[in-house]
Amino acid sequence: MNNFVTDAINLKAYNLSEADKIIVMYSRDKGLIRGVAKGVKKPKSKLGARMDLLVANKLMLYKGKNLDRICQAEALNTFQKTRQNMDKIFYSMYVTEIVTNFGVEDDPCSNEVYELLYKALDKISNASDTVQILIAVIKFQLKIMQIAGFGIELDTCLCCREHIKEENMYFSSQMGGIVCAECNETLKLRTVMHYKLRDFLNACLQYDFDYVSEYDEKANEKVCMVCFELLKEYINVHSAKKFNSTNILQEIK
Repeated sequence: MNNFVTDAINLKAYNLSEADKIIVMYSRDKGLIRGVAKGVKKPKSKLGARMDLLVANKLMLYKGKNLDRICQAEALNTFQKTRQNMDKIFYSMYVTEIVTNFGVEDDPCSNEVYELLYKALDKISNASDTVQILIAVIKFQLKIMQIAGFGIELDTCLCCREHIKEENMYFSSQMGGIVCAECNETLKLRTVMHYKLRDFLNACLQYDFDYVSEYDEKANEKVCMVCFELLKEYINVHSAKKFNSTNILQEIK
């Protein structure tokens, strides 16, 4: 059969003609997919707002030779509260751009990535303040990089392999983790990481979005922003594509 059904989240959209758009989506079953939404720009389109960005749909698509065609769409989550807050919009754009940059077609981890993206977007949408938004994004950053094969080492020094406990350390985006103070006498890394910051990141990596750890409760906006920026830099280093959303985030801060 040429038709298939899947859950998918809209990531990007391109104009194809006066009435049609190409929608880039991340799907539960097939990873990154691209589908033509025919007539979506017409006022009476059956697809309509379900093809907006940051919408999760249950889709029926017709398998085409080059591009699939979106036949039906039933909205699963429009993340409505996100659309009422600029910070939520931009941080949601950022996490979807990570998926766009690291996602692949026919991804064997598609179900895991889809669930992670859906939970992150839902948590951002329902966040009551900036700290909750940032914690959701930090958890997503750590977990998506682990799935992509770029997990960060946060327990042992990447040079001497000794466990780093309650002492300050250094972080290397290039190497992908922490380095002890002794080994850094040679490397001369400049990004200092307090051990409590490392413990907070470890908790974010370990726990799901719905679990509020003691570190989450103690975290403030400054701590969260430091962690977000550190992980953003790490992700930028390991991404083959440049990020546009982070430039927008920088402009509004």
